[in-house]
Amino acid sequence: MKNTLFKRLGTTVLVLTLLISALTGCTSNQSTGGNASGNPDTVYRTVDEIIESGTINIGVFSDKSPFGYVDENGEYQGYDVYFANRIGEDLGVEVNYVSTEAANRIEYLQTGKVDIILANFTVTEERAQEVDFALPYMNVALGIVSPENAVITSLDDIGTEDAVIVISGTTAETYLEKNYPDIRLQKYDAYAEAKTALENGNGAAWANDNTEVIAFAIENPGFVVGIPSLGSADTIAPAVTKGNESLLNWLNNEIQTLGEENFFHADYEATLLDTYGKDYEDTLVVEGGVVTSAD
Repeated sequence: MKNTLFKRLGTTVLVLTLLISALTGCTSNQSTGGNASGNPDTVYRTVDEIIESGTINIGVFSDKSPFGYVDENGEYQGYDVYFANRIGEDLGVEVNYVSTEAANRIEYLQTGKVDIILANFTVTEERAQEVDFALPYMNVALGIVSPENAVITSLDDIGTEDAVIVISGTTAETYLEKNYPDIRLQKYDAYAEAKTALENGNGAAWANDNTEVIAFAIENPGFVVGIPSLGSADTIAPAVTKGNESLLNWLNNEIQTLGEENFFHADYEATLLDTYGKDYEDTLVVEGGVVTSAD
């Protein structure tokens, strides 16, 4: 009787052990492409897997004209989208656009929701620890836009009762928190919310990429970019999941090849020219991944 009981208990323990092991194995890494990031929850697809599936998932903004936005026909448009369309064409796959916000760009890569982020993603050392950046395709710095009747030309103009509007997860938020901790920040998740707040007078100024605040001031009379360049000059680049060397190498080769046909200048002229004019083209565009002294 005792021997039979022990055998049954042993069998039950073995079954439970195997079940737990199987469940753990299924949830630790969902990608057949592997995981070199050190994070067991990080997933990604290789170039071959993307081609085999027939679709690439690319994260872009849906409310940040003229870089990534949805037009009146429900179609994605903008500088980043123009590039994304070419990526899909050269890979021979359909592009599935995934609307993203600044704060979830890294999360979307790490969880495999997107293969590439093309959402005006500024390259920083901190972000490079969590994602892999390809070669850059645009220059950027921070800027400050404010109402013309109370133009902010220096951060010293910000009073103790004033607030600066920022988007959560952007370099503007990081820069101000690090270098000007006494300035009160008013944070929003979406660009549309930040713009509405500024228009309604809910902040003394809006800090963001200078390309964005310049575009806002051009499109919205009554606002002035009093600080067109703040902090260091940076670049914008595509990002892939940390460790996805297959897709990273393909993107770098793609950017270099596109540079031979001046693709990014053509992209600018198709999507940004009406907003910024010809004078900004060579300043903003990075062609073929090469940042020159003229930029």
